[in-house]
Amino acid sequence: MFLVLRATFYAALFIGLVLIKFPGWLASPALEFPASMGWPQRGGVTVMLLGLSLMLWCVAMFVAVGRGTPAPFDPPRRLVARGPYAIVRNPMYLGAVLMVSGAALFYESMALQWYAWCFFGLAHLMVVSYEEPKLRDTFGDSYDAYCSSVGRWVPR
Repeated sequence: MFLVLRATFYAALFIGLVLIKFPGWLASPALEFPASMGWPQRGGVTVMLLGLSLMLWCVAMFVAVGRGTPAPFDPPRRLVARGPYAIVRNPMYLGAVLMVSGAALFYESMALQWYAWCFFGLAHLMVVSYEEPKLRDTFGDSYDAYCSSVGRWVPR
């Protein structure tokens, strides 16, 4: 139970700060709630909900399969290669990009879309320079086998 609470807290903190507060602050004066709900708003809500659902599924897999959380200082103890992780190696970051891109569409904000692209670029750098070497050290041959069968960002 404590693991579920930790994972929920870390996920809420990440979503609240990195995906809502910070991008909202960056695009702040230009962001206005749309006067009507046209196709960009409906599409944006759909994309945001897809991204959120993907991220929550990832957190659930970290807890249930990996016995850990999404936080780098409290990571899964077992390699998670099921659920969305059987399709791509970094679905949580893709979910985050979808959430911000959905908000960009909802608000029709190029500033938010730039944030989504920058976030993706920084996530890629973090994955390549820190996460993958750490996972390789932690899980060894099983991680190498996983990498050879599952793409980093695009399904194989």
